[in-house]
Order: sequence, then C-alpha cells, then structure tokens
Amino acid sequence: MKTGCTDAIEYQELSGRKVLSEFKGGQITTDSGGLFLREIEQARGFMKEFSKCFSDYRDPEAIEHTVEELLSQRIYGVALGYEDLNDHDQLRIDPLLAVLCKKKDPTGQDRRSKNQ
Repeated sequence: MKTGCTDAIEYQELSGRKVLSEFKGGQITTDSGGLFLREIEQARGFMKEFSKCFSDYRDPEAIEHTVEELLSQRIYGVALGYEDLNDHDQLRIDPLLAVLCKKKDPTGQDRRSKNQ
C-alpha cells in the first residue's frame, strides 16, 4: 500500500546543505521529530544561551566538540527518548543527531578523531 506522502519537507539548511524529509527510503531515521525541535531551537537560540552558563576549562587545541554541541547532543537525546548516557555511544555516529547539534560534517568524515 502506497502512502500519500510524496513531497519532501524542507528544513533550515546546515552549512549550505539542504535538510529534507523525504519518503523514498535511503538513509532512514525514526527520530525525524528532532528536526521540528531543531526548527524551534534555531528560531529561539536557547542552546547557545544555555551553553553560556558553562565555563569550558578544556584545552582549546584538543576540543573536537563545543560546549553548545555537547549540550545539544544531551538535550536532543533526552527529548528523543534516549535518557541514558550509554545511548549516546551509538547516537554519536547518527547523522541526524549531528544535524540537530549543528555539526558542519554530519557524516563525521572530517572529524579530527575517528573515535568521536
């Protein structure tokens, strides 16, 4: 049985790349509701404001992920039902979560550490 959903839903871009929900298969996620949360966050900017509440004492030369990205990962993870931190071991390689956290390289191809 075919669905009536044939149009793509377009969201705000990420580093010049289009972010779309399509119903054609391909790279599939069950967490696409996170894209709606991303739209709200980008309109309001509360992740950036929240990240200002923290002091980052890490070595700037060794930083792979900003405080804002780390907070975003945790907050979106909880909002999507991944309340346990051990879930993030798998989520760290999820391109959708990378898009939600504003990573410029959602597939992780250009990350400094392959373990991140």
